[in-house]
Amino acid sequence: MTALAVSVPSQANLAANPWAVLPPLGNLDAYISAVNRLPMLTLEQEQEFAKKLKENNDLDSAGKLILSHLRLVVSISRQYAGYGLPHADLIQEGNVGLMKAVKRFDPDHGVRLVSYAMHWIKAEIHEYIIKNWRMVKLATTKAQRKLFFNLRSMKQGFRADAGEDHDAALKNTLTELQIDSVAEQLNVKREEVIEMEARMAGGDVMLDPSPNDDGEEAFGPIAYLADTHHEPTAMIEAHQRDLLSSDGITQALAVLDDRSRRIVEERWLKVNDDNSGGMTLHELAAEYGVSAERIRQIEVAAMKKMKAALLEYA
Repeated sequence: MTALAVSVPSQANLAANPWAVLPPLGNLDAYISAVNRLPMLTLEQEQEFAKKLKENNDLDSAGKLILSHLRLVVSISRQYAGYGLPHADLIQEGNVGLMKAVKRFDPDHGVRLVSYAMHWIKAEIHEYIIKNWRMVKLATTKAQRKLFFNLRSMKQGFRADAGEDHDAALKNTLTELQIDSVAEQLNVKREEVIEMEARMAGGDVMLDPSPNDDGEEAFGPIAYLADTHHEPTAMIEAHQRDLLSSDGITQALAVLDDRSRRIVEERWLKVNDDNSGGMTLHELAAEYGVSAERIRQIEVAAMKKMKAALLEYA
């Protein structure tokens, strides 16, 4: 949103018709020069046009009110040049605020449009800066917005009083006394001051890696910031595994006869103090007076029964 357009009076027709128009202008310097040549309205003219707009929805009167205050938008937008956003965009957003002010202006309140419009112009510019200064929005609450637009200047003032240069003012953190001073002056909590200072001192970081010159994706924070343990599907699967390994195993063992259950427990579920596990096939074979192969066959059959019981439980 960098192209600017305004209808301006020509020098030849200015006296005869102050609102004569020229083709749209796209150059910022030419735009600023043009709006500064637009005639100002007297109180009587402003009241007349505002009443026509309010009573008859006269769009021509609305246009005259807007044109005569475009220089106000340019002046206010200059105050926000330090945020690194295009001046043309700031002016364009301010013009939107001016149009909203003209639409809502009531001449019967006895206030000049310039005083009323300043709030709307600043509000629209503020909203644009907050949305576009960083990729991640820094200020959402009223206190955060207040801090966002005042903390930088107050911080520079503290450093200037201490004799530090501008660069040091932006880099250094606030002292405890300065934090208390900011909180008191802006009527916010000191914790909010600390949080906003940390937010403004940081920067945006792309979570997804961008491809490098070789076309391969670089390593990005998303690779080590992802927490798979709290991913919904993984949590459901983990919960299901826990159920199967506790209640499910208990129910599966219940379908076995005593000998089969003893063999499975000794072979797979028992752990001795020395982590050596339970009895071997040969030890179980000697106990039951059968061959080791027979113990293995009983174990295989028991595992099949347990698997069927676990599937039914799941």
